[in-house]
Amino acid sequence: MENVLVAGANGTTGKQIVKLLSETQYFKPVAMVRSEDQRAQFEKDGIKTVLGDLEKDVSHAVKDIDKVIFAAGSGGKYVIGVDQEGAKRLIDSSKNANIKKFVMLSSMGADAPEKADQLVDYLKAKHNADEHLKNSGLNYAIVRPGSLTNDTPTDHIQLQTKLSQQGEISRGDVAQTLVRALHDDTANKVSFEILKGDTLIGKALENI
Repeated sequence: MENVLVAGANGTTGKQIVKLLSETQYFKPVAMVRSEDQRAQFEKDGIKTVLGDLEKDVSHAVKDIDKVIFAAGSGGKYVIGVDQEGAKRLIDSSKNANIKKFVMLSSMGADAPEKADQLVDYLKAKHNADEHLKNSGLNYAIVRPGSLTNDTPTDHIQLQTKLSQQGEISRGDVAQTLVRALHDDTANKVSFEILKGDTLIGKALENI
């Protein structure tokens, strides 16, 4: 089994990612949390944790890690410190640790933040982090969902390198897509957009 570091494990989407990973036969989650009091909720389920603050050095967090999912976000408060520079720190640490794959939770609009009507600073930060990952030499998958909802997951999405419309997708389906993208035989050195749709997630990823 491969050890997968989940940055942003304490977030709404992050918790779903950790749960999905813990249920697979391929991956073992390691939840990266910012504070001691966040550890108990994972450790009671037997999930390993590591303390790490994305605004500081995180090189220790990738020790004995095979792959990384970056699902952290500042909620718009510290977009430069966390969403941009924090991501870059983890990418650089991952490169130094010879991480096999880095799966980035990005956002629709991050490919062209200058065209956005809102959340421009956030999308610029995500864009810069995505570009840093692309240029890092790491194997990567950059997943750009539409607006996140707390709807029940359907296990179905629509996926294209660039979708022609905006829309929504459940956090559960995003989490599932991120976990599926970890596999070696899919989504290598690619970025793509996802929305709710009619194609099974595994099938959609086969075509990317």
